[in-house]
Amino acid sequence: MQNSLIAVHSIKKQYGATQALKGVSLDIEKGEILSLLGVNGAGKTTLSTIIATVHPPTSGDVLFGGQSIYADLPEYRKHIGYCPQKPNLNPLLTVKQNLIFAGQYFGMSEHAVEERLEKFNIQLGTDKYLNAFPTELSGGWKQRYMLARTLIHSPRLVILDEPTASLDPEIRNQLWEYIKQIKTEGVSVLLTTHYLEEAEQLSDRVVVLHAGEIKLIDTPQNLMSSFNKGTLEDVFLELTQQPKEL
Repeated sequence: MQNSLIAVHSIKKQYGATQALKGVSLDIEKGEILSLLGVNGAGKTTLSTIIATVHPPTSGDVLFGGQSIYADLPEYRKHIGYCPQKPNLNPLLTVKQNLIFAGQYFGMSEHAVEERLEKFNIQLGTDKYLNAFPTELSGGWKQRYMLARTLIHSPRLVILDEPTASLDPEIRNQLWEYIKQIKTEGVSVLLTTHYLEEAEQLSDRVVVLHAGEIKLIDTPQNLMSSFNKGTLEDVFLELTQQPKEL
């Protein structure tokens, strides 16, 4: 695809006798929000962590700019930001020290990090607890700073694994607005979520995974129209429901 940022080709992942992914192929386009949907065990997190280079595939390839990411992983990692499901800020450092360390890891000067922090403060109000330690923060504030750390080096692809899990609706909606804002800056977002409303609100396209395979890829609007359903959740339930045993 001409507008493709990432091309996933025939990715398989085997854990012992379990085949978590069975030859998955897809493209992530420039400046789109692509959501991975599926029941537990469908392969969502496995796929997102492979694209994030947390785990290698058993076979297959991931291309960035037309080249295999495995030809130069350090270079590829400069262009991606990964926000795992569970906050993992260093508890021995203040929030600001966490963010400075993350920026310097990617070769940023402290001045460049400070400029990014000013931008995050305007967008997320992150000045409030910069000098606090992560253990002192609520879940919502931890997630804001996780997003700030993920974006500190201005990545071209942001991978978000359940970014609003266990957050109250007000904080969730605030983070939704920020994710939309990331897209307006031309950043691609790969979103793994269990919240079907979240996927419906944010996604340009959704990927429905089931038992390690892609069932379909389409826009939420096309899916709701094709299946004659009022919500993406209704479509998802029809796609993933198991036949009842007699």
